[in-house]
Amino acid sequence: MRFYIASSFRNLDNVREVAQQLKSRGYMQTYDWTMHTGIDSLQELTVIGAQEREAVLCADKFIMMLPAGKGSHVELGLAIGAGKSIYIHSTHHDEINDIQKTCTFYQLPEVNPIIGTIDDLVARIYEDN
Repeated sequence: MRFYIASSFRNLDNVREVAQQLKSRGYMQTYDWTMHTGIDSLQELTVIGAQEREAVLCADKFIMMLPAGKGSHVELGLAIGAGKSIYIHSTHHDEINDIQKTCTFYQLPEVNPIIGTIDDLVARIYEDN
């Protein structure tokens, strides 16, 4: 089973933890964007964007960990359009369910909200196989 994790650099350690836990269970990460630091050109962004797009489309499971930035939301749109299995994780209930803070697309029936710990997220993904 292949997965892609979208998030922001503010969530770097949590993204790496989830990726490691899933890989230890036999999953394959389609792309690890956390390795990028010090990007300083539009050409680099172009290459990375193409790699991330391909990684989202090759993944069986798309995971978005909040907080997430604008790039993650573009990736979410790709995942929705491609019919991927989608999980959105938050440690805070209000990021997903508060009308003032949520995103329209978090409410789609194909989106699986996970509110809780990283272990809760990994367990849910593993259970859904």
